Amino acid sequence: MDTMIDIKDVVKKKYAEIAVSNQDCGCSCCGTDSGATFDYTIMSDDYSKIEGYYSEADLGLGCGLPTEFAGIKECNVVLDLGSGAGNDVFIARRIVGDSGKVIGLDFTDEMIDKARLNCDKLGYNNVEFRKGDIEQMPIGACTIDVVISNCVLNLVPDKQKAFSEIYRVLKPGGHFCVSDIIIKGELPENLLSAAAMYTGCVAGALQKDEYLKIISDSGFTDIEIPKEKRINIPDEILLGFISNDELNAFKTSGVEILSATVVATKPITTNCC
Repeated sequence: MDTMIDIKDVVKKKYAEIAVSNQDCGCSCCGTDSGATFDYTIMSDDYSKIEGYYSEADLGLGCGLPTEFAGIKECNVVLDLGSGAGNDVFIARRIVGDSGKVIGLDFTDEMIDKARLNCDKLGYNNVEFRKGDIEQMPIGACTIDVVISNCVLNLVPDKQKAFSEIYRVLKPGGHFCVSDIIIKGELPENLLSAAAMYTGCVAGALQKDEYLKIISDSGFTDIEIPKEKRINIPDEILLGFISNDELNAFKTSGVEILSATVVATKPITTNCC
């Protein structure tokens, strides 16, 4: 994956496979050319007790519960980036009620189709799923109250551009809450180069300090991490990409793969044209 286009193609292909395989067999695993398999559900949190939860929209692809800290209010316009089958969209819809609106953005046709089918089953008329790229959103400037995202931004090649787009679409005083994978320390090279680990949100993750700096450089203020947890990837999965010696070195290196829920605000003094 030498270019951003290559990365996007890999991500799109893998998540299309997940959407179709989930429909056919209820699984969220993808194989690689080497025969290794990555189970994308190992990072997910339990949504089942949250109001608005719709099991058919939960593919287990998240790494947090962004709506938990998003401060969504009734009447808000909410944008979910990388909305998949609609899981977080429908949770947000329960909060905004009939007077608000929720938009789900995804660039995979199969996910959009699955989400729209779920929405039709639920009968919502203030939920919309759009096809689009997070780096160039088909969303008007200063139109969104809250942006949420769950384990998606680490898949975006140009994260600076992604956060700049989030800043653009938010209203002054609006905010985002995203759950994402971040890294403390250096991952083994074979993990960084593995497509399955990228689409599993690991190889594409940034160092924690770099991630927060991009958010700050994009103009956001009041940056906080209200929730952080360590992700433990089973040895049998890691051994599909690295050797036993590399695994032992990795486990004693102090490197941490973390799920962090990050919130930040677009300053209210921002001029929107």
